[in-house]
Amino acid sequence: MVDFTPAYRTDRFGISLGEVTGAIGDSVTVLPLVVALGLLTPASLPHLLAGFALFQVIWGVIYGVPLSVEPMKALAGLAIAGTITYGDLVAAGLLAGGFLLVAGRLGALSRIESLIGEPVVRGVQFAVALVLAVAAIELVAESPTVAAAGIAAALAVAAVSKRAVAIVLLGLGVVWAASSAGVPTPTFPAVGIFPTGEPTVSFGAIEGLTAQLAMTVGNAAVATSLLLSDLYDADISPDRLAESMGIMNLTAVPLGALPMCHGSGGLAGKYVFGARTGSANLVAGGLYGGLALFSGVLFAFPLALLGVVLLVVSASLARVAFTSTDQPILVGAIGGLAIATNVGIAFVAGAFWWRLREAGFLSGRELLLDMSWADLFERAERYGITADQISATLEARRDDN
Repeated sequence: MVDFTPAYRTDRFGISLGEVTGAIGDSVTVLPLVVALGLLTPASLPHLLAGFALFQVIWGVIYGVPLSVEPMKALAGLAIAGTITYGDLVAAGLLAGGFLLVAGRLGALSRIESLIGEPVVRGVQFAVALVLAVAAIELVAESPTVAAAGIAAALAVAAVSKRAVAIVLLGLGVVWAASSAGVPTPTFPAVGIFPTGEPTVSFGAIEGLTAQLAMTVGNAAVATSLLLSDLYDADISPDRLAESMGIMNLTAVPLGALPMCHGSGGLAGKYVFGARTGSANLVAGGLYGGLALFSGVLFAFPLALLGVVLLVVSASLARVAFTSTDQPILVGAIGGLAIATNVGIAFVAGAFWWRLREAGFLSGRELLLDMSWADLFERAERYGITADQISATLEARRDDN
């Protein structure tokens, strides 16, 4: 029996306005991609929302902290862009679930994360941002007037809060859709196995799987575990998070839900907006459950405005990718290669280059040009050379010149 209970937590549930605002803050990272998937792929929007509602509640009750439940962004982005099919998405979600469950049980997450390298993870993140941006531009082109109005609204909201831009645009789109199509009768998602399409194992599924695992291992397991400790004093290891993500996807994806993970961005968003206990997850579950019942209204959502929303999401992903690394050239190269080929090839090439670099097989000049000062001092210390010696040598050479 897997024990998911975090250590050092006594206030597992609380009642405050922050729990409500924290739940809404978490939706900023969820709803844009979920709505886009429901409108642009065969995925059932009620089933997608119901999956988030169910597992927000489950993890809130089990862990007692406002643990995030987010879309697997690489898979979602590739499916929205049409790079992979819905069947590929389902297959990749199941494969990811199996991999994470086994890796978590074996305690292998930290070792896998060290092999990939953080800059490679950020490169994949940037690649997904570029793929999403291409799809967004195509949607924007369908109605430039609507898109222009959406961009104007986005700029106005960004002047107050950049985090709120996507959710405000979604709200405007929902109002637009409700006014043009009316509010539908609430309907419950039908329960069934693979209700909107079965998995198809193909190259696209493998491409999506490799891209997603690169992001999940670092961002949804290792980084989330560190944030839980820093923000909530909760001792939940990356391997335990991997197990819960594995169970979640192996259970939810066959029922029509989206492949999901525990993202550090959603967790940080909940904290910033005031969430402190598992109660925020209960509120979020109620929010997603209510949206699932009335999701029919979203089918009248203007696609050009959805394109603007996806541009905002893409820009956010790209910003995080470049501000979270000291290797911007590698990040940009992986993104560019992904557009020229595909995300899977870009990930493999980036990971291979990173392993060569870490193993010291690159030329000394190339290695030094790519190395940060912290890396240089660390590598020098391996050979018994101190930072003071390096500084003294550089100072002497400057005086000689």
